[in-house]
Order: sequence, then C-alpha cells, then structure tokens
Amino acid sequence: MLVLENLPPDTLPRLLRRTTLSAILVGLVGFVVALLVATPLSALGVVLGVGLAVGNLRFLDRQASRVELQGEQSTKAVRRQLGGKTTLRLAVVTVVILGFVVLNAPLGIGIVAGLVLYQIVFVMNVMRVVASQGGLQ
Repeated sequence: MLVLENLPPDTLPRLLRRTTLSAILVGLVGFVVALLVATPLSALGVVLGVGLAVGNLRFLDRQASRVELQGEQSTKAVRRQLGGKTTLRLAVVTVVILGFVVLNAPLGIGIVAGLVLYQIVFVMNVMRVVASQGGLQ
C-alpha cells in the first residue's frame, strides 16, 4: 500500500470501514443474484466469501496495530513481522477454499466469487481515495 502512505492518518481506518460496508452491500446483491441464477449453495458461498475477506481484513488490521515500532525500525522489519502470519493465513484460506471447490463446486465457486467481489470493492475504494487526494504524484 505504498500509494496510501502519504495520505492523512485517518484515511486508512475510514477506507477500511467504507470497504467493509460496501462489500457487505455488494455481497448481499451478489447473494440475491446468485439465488436467481444459480443454486442456493452458490448464494451461500458468495456470503461466505465476502465474510472471509472481511474477517481477513480484520485480522490484518489487528495484527498491524500490534506491530511494535522500536526507534528507527526499517519497513523491511515491519513487513517481515506482518508477512509471515499473513502468508500463513492466506495459505490456509486458499487450501480451505480449494477443498470446498473440490467437495462442492457450487459452494466453492460462490466463495471465490464473494472474495472477488470484495477485492473489486476494495480496489474501487482505494482508487476513489487516491483520486480524491490528488491522484498519484
């Protein structure tokens, strides 16, 4: 998130809150659309996917708030502290989702669709914040 490091300090919490609320709304719309065009398990998967993405964001936010900055600690050290746990969490989530895709394709694909919806909402919100702050310098 190098793009966001030059923004005012209160921007990131607002971005995360807006992204969470937007993702929940988009997830509900995705749920209804999935109910109309696919199986009910696909619709459930969309909700689970958005929920997983929001949960992952909350874990990352909590983990980042616990990082202790000691003096002139380098960004590499901070990334190392955050990177290992984040990578492990994403690997576990990926394995679980692939398991769902193999065991029950409609549910697994719905979960993937929910995760994709969340990422689209996140990127759109980041683009909006960056554009409102004057764009990339």
